[in-house]
Amino acid sequence: MFSAIVIFIHNVPEGLVTFFATIQDINLGIFMMIAILIHNIPEGMAIAIPIYYSTKSKTKAIALSFLAGLAESIGALLGYVVLYSFMSEELMASMFAVIAGIMVYISLDELLPAAEKYGEHHLAIRGLVFGMAVMAVSLIFLG
Repeated sequence: MFSAIVIFIHNVPEGLVTFFATIQDINLGIFMMIAILIHNIPEGMAIAIPIYYSTKSKTKAIALSFLAGLAESIGALLGYVVLYSFMSEELMASMFAVIAGIMVYISLDELLPAAEKYGEHHLAIRGLVFGMAVMAVSLIFLG
């Protein structure tokens, strides 16, 4: 359940960054969407598998994974409703910086310690590095 909440919080800024990238350049937005889509697969599994094994409910596992993914749409909608009318180069650069900081903080301060607590330290670090590599490679090939 904790992972679902953290990933929900993590997905709101992802929706914001995808929205801002799309405003800046439609191709950048599409590539960002594809890169985020790729990394959402393990995110969904990180939510669904523990929920299923703890509750034995496929419905609850799928519903919580879906809700966490829906947070990206909420982030994009917030960006449109709250910030779109104020959009400028400075605001966009500031938002990218803030969102990157939020992502790094959540990943390193919340997700990594939880992965280490319930798993193996080296496996958690390898997963972190592998995830970074997947994002980098997907941006290289899609960009």
